[in-house]
Amino acid sequence: MTPEYNWAGNLGYRQDRLERPTEVHALQEIVAAASSVRALGSRHSFNDIADTTGSLVSLENLPSTISVDGAGRTVTAGAATRYGELAAELQRQGFALANLASLPHISVAGAVATATHGSGNGNGNLATAVAAIEFVTASGDLRTVRRGEDPDFEGMVVNLGTLGIMTRLTLDIEPSFTVRQNAYTDLPWARVLRDFEEITGAAYSVSLFTDWAGGTVSQAWLKSRTSADDGGPAAEAFFGGTRAAEPLHPVPGMSPVNCTQQLGVPGPWSDRLAHFRLAFTPSSGAELQSEYLVGSEHALAAIDAVRSLAPKLAPLLQISEIRTMAADRLWLSGNYGRSGIGLHFTWKPLQAEVEAFLPELESSLAPFAARPHWGKLFTGQAGPLERLYPRLGDFRALADAWDPQGKFRNGFLERTVFAPAASPAS
Repeated sequence: MTPEYNWAGNLGYRQDRLERPTEVHALQEIVAAASSVRALGSRHSFNDIADTTGSLVSLENLPSTISVDGAGRTVTAGAATRYGELAAELQRQGFALANLASLPHISVAGAVATATHGSGNGNGNLATAVAAIEFVTASGDLRTVRRGEDPDFEGMVVNLGTLGIMTRLTLDIEPSFTVRQNAYTDLPWARVLRDFEEITGAAYSVSLFTDWAGGTVSQAWLKSRTSADDGGPAAEAFFGGTRAAEPLHPVPGMSPVNCTQQLGVPGPWSDRLAHFRLAFTPSSGAELQSEYLVGSEHALAAIDAVRSLAPKLAPLLQISEIRTMAADRLWLSGNYGRSGIGLHFTWKPLQAEVEAFLPELESSLAPFAARPHWGKLFTGQAGPLERLYPRLGDFRALADAWDPQGKFRNGFLERTVFAPAASPAS
């Protein structure tokens, strides 16, 4: 077979077969007949979460109908629908999602399954919008679960692909709104640490970009909900930073042409909440990513811990981003039971060097119960992760009930979710 790779090109999938069904009933037949099967989304994972030596199923050719229920304030879309496509259709019909991730290119199912998020003190991750999911189960049957009806629904949303293959998802929506985006440069670290909560609460969504070296945070992006006619100049200064006079890209030296509109120009949420535009691939893919989520009470200490690693970290890094998220009740979410921050690292394509450094980074963050993003590079395994995710044992039981033969499991899941915890030393 022709090799298949993830978006970054750092991982080749090992499947025996790659299937591209065009109808859900064909997907049901594939799953029922397979002994091992995984779903392939937009391929924007940097580890082997979607890998398999069995059948790999691409959902890109399944029907992608987007159905808006204005009265019920929900939208139902195919699992492979990209967020940018969904956002454009919702905006056309006068509706919105509460938030978007930095990339609009990712699929709804993949983002939900891995608890991918946007930013904002009051905004939950993208999975918190899920009201219902349709799965193809291990037997090939269709099963729909709904919030408020299924007692384990909060364990079924961030599911890592273990319960079945998602075919359709229903998400909460709200009336469309307008956003303006301003960027500021060179915020002194002393001000950021002193006024962190005020800074992250200064807009609907706030992102801080840094390489961790030096005395300043290089950029702060503020996305503010506003009325369509409220597009006046923003303040010239922001906690010691200076308002940018021209559009910026988070990575120094890269053209901002693929970034969403800045400079305070008001526009629809669908064209502002993401960092990048759907019409452009944000880069060549020549990068790696890691991310760790830390509770709000440890935010400043965790930031200080990372800053102490700057001499080793900065040479490996393209850019790092700090964002905030609200707490939720989804069992495998990085924000289960706690609000917090995401410490995101966009690495240079130096996999051996990055993987050699990750244990030191994770050790520095361990005192703060840092939970790794499921779709990015990390070294954690099931035993330590069980201490970070209080409902991991319940999730195992749920997965065993849905898929007793382990049809949807793979090496990644065996390492991170299903491997038994080590017995304590006697």
